[in-house]
Formats: sequence, structure tokens, C-alpha cells
Amino acid sequence: MKFGIHSFHEAGFDIIALTDQQTGTQVEIIPSHGAMLHAFKVKHHQETLNLIDGYKSLQDLEENLRISFKSVKLSPYACRIKDAQYIWEGQTYNIQKTIAPGNAIHGLLYDAAFSITAQQADEQQATVTLSYSFKKEDTGYPFTYDCIATYTLRANNELQVSTIIVNHSAATIPLMDGWHPYFSTGTPVDELVLTFASKEIVEFDAKLIPTGKVLPYTEFISGKKLAGVELDNSFVLDFTNPQPLATLHDPKKNINITFYPGNNYPILQIYIPPHRNSIAVENLSGAPNAFNNGLGLVQLAAGESKTFDTRIQVTL
Repeated sequence: MKFGIHSFHEAGFDIIALTDQQTGTQVEIIPSHGAMLHAFKVKHHQETLNLIDGYKSLQDLEENLRISFKSVKLSPYACRIKDAQYIWEGQTYNIQKTIAPGNAIHGLLYDAAFSITAQQADEQQATVTLSYSFKKEDTGYPFTYDCIATYTLRANNELQVSTIIVNHSAATIPLMDGWHPYFSTGTPVDELVLTFASKEIVEFDAKLIPTGKVLPYTEFISGKKLAGVELDNSFVLDFTNPQPLATLHDPKKNINITFYPGNNYPILQIYIPPHRNSIAVENLSGAPNAFNNGLGLVQLAAGESKTFDTRIQVTL
């Protein structure tokens, strides 16, 4: 069989791996910590290169998860909610799960223990599905829903990441979805070139909260070297352009990481951390503070479900 699945324990983590046995490409997921994408390993000049900047150990994760949120599932909202408060259908809600008083960021499932609910491998692909049932665990989000995340590895170093949200509440719920992977080719970010199809940027205030304005912005349409560039911004993707809608290029190693977001991920969030050894390329369904500003906010009716998906492909 060309594709395979196996589980192992390493550095304190229980890991499930999807493998292309013909090329040696391996994708590693940690279910018990936010359905985290732990590794995307490819063969490069006879060496194994992990393109995901993850956590080195369980201790590293425990110390730094709430600082970096690397590669975790973002649900039921992503990025920031201003003052950890929002109004929904005339009622004010205050998020309790914060990293500091009044500072709500990256949702409620980033440290949730997902369960493996399905896995399959054949000649075409290897896929694993992980699920978590949220049951009003935060008084600031008193709703019930399922988050079902699926990773699928296919030929040519292609990874599809899909999420299905199922509303089990008796009423419509506010929703935002996303992922938070950090990518690294081993080459400093300043030497990489980023390209993405966007003509607009979401204007932020000093606290990185959208002002409500979307401004013209075209600096990355034709590609731009990241030397000296500071980014922690949301961009509106232009789906009239052909896919891929974003590419991270390493000219030194001749590696391309390309992104093929579905229509339900209209926002591209880019963040370069201060160490500049990796870059977060995030597909989001809405802008930061969407629960308040409505920029990309999903309203999911009782009993309904919605799918969010993106594909990542690595070309060596």
C-alpha cells in the first residue's frame, strides 16, 4: 500500500502519522493538544526536512502554547475578541478563557483533547479524522457544537485540512474558524519570498483590533522578499485569481509551499514572530474580532453544519 498510518510516542506526545511510503513524506498530528499539526516532513537532498515549526517537547508546549499557539485548531473564533466581550442577539457575553484579564485570543479549543474517530489509508491517500464536542464549557460561549477536523495526505506532498462544524444548540450560533500553522524551511524568514492574491488589508488599531475599514493593498501580488518586513495582519483574498492564492518560496533551497484555501476561508492572516525563524500562514473564515465587527462572521443555524477547508502543497 502506497500510503500508511501509524502511531507512536515521542517527546511526551502521542502522535498519529500519515505517511507516503513511496516518497517518505510524513505528516504528524497530536490529537490531545488542539488537533495540532506537529510536523510535515519531506525528503530534501537525502535529508528529512520538517516544514512545521512545532513544539520540541511536552514541556515546551506547556510553557509556550498560550504565547505562540503554534499549529492548533482555532475555534469557535480566531485571533482577538476586543476586551473578551461581544454582543450576540442582544445579549452581552464575556469570554472566560483568556490569556490575561480581558484578553481573549485564538478560541477555546487550542488545548482541547480531540479524539480520533476515523482513519484510513490506501493507494491514493491517508486520512485521519479527529473530533471534539464543545458543551458550553465557557459561560462566554454557552453553545454546543462539534468540531470535526480531518487531515488527508495525498501524492506530491499535498495535505488537505478540513473542518466540519455542527451546531447542536437550539439556536443560531456565531462562528469563526481557522488554523495557526508556523512554517519553516530552515532558512531565515528574511531570505524567503511571499506571494499572495489580495488587493485589500484589514485596518488594525494599535491593539491589533480591526477598525472596520478595509484598505487597498497590493504589495504581495507579485511576490516580495521578507527581509525587514514586519507582519501581523489580515488580508482579504481575491478568489478571482487562479489558485494557489499564496506561496512561500525559499530561493536558497528551491522549495515552494503553496496554499489553496476554499471559499470559506476568505481571510489570510500572516504573522512573523520576533525570532524570524518561521512564519505563520493562517487560513481564516473571518477577521479578528469578527464576533463584534461582523467581518466574515458565520451564523450557523441550529442543527446545521458548515465545512472549511484548505490544501497545502510542497514542491521541492
